[in-house]
Order: sequence, then structure tokens, then C-alpha cells
Amino acid sequence: MVIPNLVGAGLIVIGGGIGLGQIGGKAMESIARQPEAAGKIQTAMIIIGALLEGLAFGALILGA
Repeated sequence: MVIPNLVGAGLIVIGGGIGLGQIGGKAMESIARQPEAAGKIQTAMIIIGALLEGLAFGALILGA
């Protein structure tokens, strides 16, 4: 059936968006608290964001 697949895909996209928003928000908060560590925080944020997007795309492919 198509409907459960679409619901699952929608949940995956929503979850990925929420996760990326949390990563970005917490990273900005951390940079505001410790500006001298901005480079390390930004690097970690980009790596974690890329891994999260890869996980979401993989789940979309497997769920479709």
C-alpha cells in the first residue's frame, strides 16, 4: 500500500528537519557562550549534520 510508505517518508523528513534544527540551534548557543571554540563547534556541527542527512536519505530509500 502506498499510504503507509508516504506517512513513513513524511515522518523521516520531519524527524531529519527537527534534528538539523536542534543541531544548528545548540551549536549557535555554544558558539555564543564560547566564541573561541567556534571553529571546533562548527566542524562538529557540519559532520553531524551530514551524517544525519545521510541517515535520513538512506531511510527514505529503504522505506520507499
